[in-house]
Amino acid sequence: MANLHTLKAGLAMGESPRWHDGRLWLSDWGAQEVLSVDLDGNSEIAVRMPSMPFCFDWLAGGALAIVSGREGQLLRREADGSLATLAELNAISRGPWNEIVVDGVGNAYVNSIGFDFPGGEFVPGIIAAVAPDGSGRQVADGVAFPNGMVVTPDNSTLIVAESWGSKLTAFDVGDDGSLSNRRTWAELDGGAPDGICLDADGAIWYGDVPNRRCVRVAEAGEVLQTIELDRGCFACALGGADGRTLFMVVSEWPPNMERRAGQVLTTEAPAPAARRPSSAT
Repeated sequence: MANLHTLKAGLAMGESPRWHDGRLWLSDWGAQEVLSVDLDGNSEIAVRMPSMPFCFDWLAGGALAIVSGREGQLLRREADGSLATLAELNAISRGPWNEIVVDGVGNAYVNSIGFDFPGGEFVPGIIAAVAPDGSGRQVADGVAFPNGMVVTPDNSTLIVAESWGSKLTAFDVGDDGSLSNRRTWAELDGGAPDGICLDADGAIWYGDVPNRRCVRVAEAGEVLQTIELDRGCFACALGGADGRTLFMVVSEWPPNMERRAGQVLTTEAPAPAARRPSSAT
């Protein structure tokens, strides 16, 4: 059984953890904030948002890019702390827009679930690629509730969680940001993958909300480790001083943001985080 530690409690609705510059960054949807947290649990508000900050990542030049999902915008934090619109995502496809990952050459991949959740009628979602100049285009479709995404360190492969498809799906990444050679990376046997992260051994951790767990799987689907939890795991990240701390963002589902039952839990992982994707192959 995993030895769990509560790093941060009292979140309205935590999501999208990222390890960056010696701190854990995450969204608090209910508070409309992006937070950074040190390893003692001390937090700072990095960005205040006018709406939910669905997800974020860092662009090639170091600026923070934030998905304002219901407004259909990809925002960039400027040097003075203000937010500028990098791309109008709704001009590419219908939202709400969800997760983002930036590859080694500066392309930002953003996905849209394609229907109003939780009350709307299901429609498969898409993945869009946004170039550094803000121009964007659809590069994949037919994704069953696209969620967390990672790009491998050699910049060759993008992997996306299909929450309603119970699988992880891989694409080859082209030099122009295109995605091709779609294939199943892992079938998850009833799993509902949400946020994901990649480790240096090539395994993926995925958060699973309805099954209240965080799971480590190898390519082809072998389950390597399962961490059972008392509430849903929305996303996970690897980081810490040696890259071996697994951060799990957990909360109740359906969420009651007034209860502030969201937490960040940590445990030691068997392998460190994979490095950020690079343009070098």
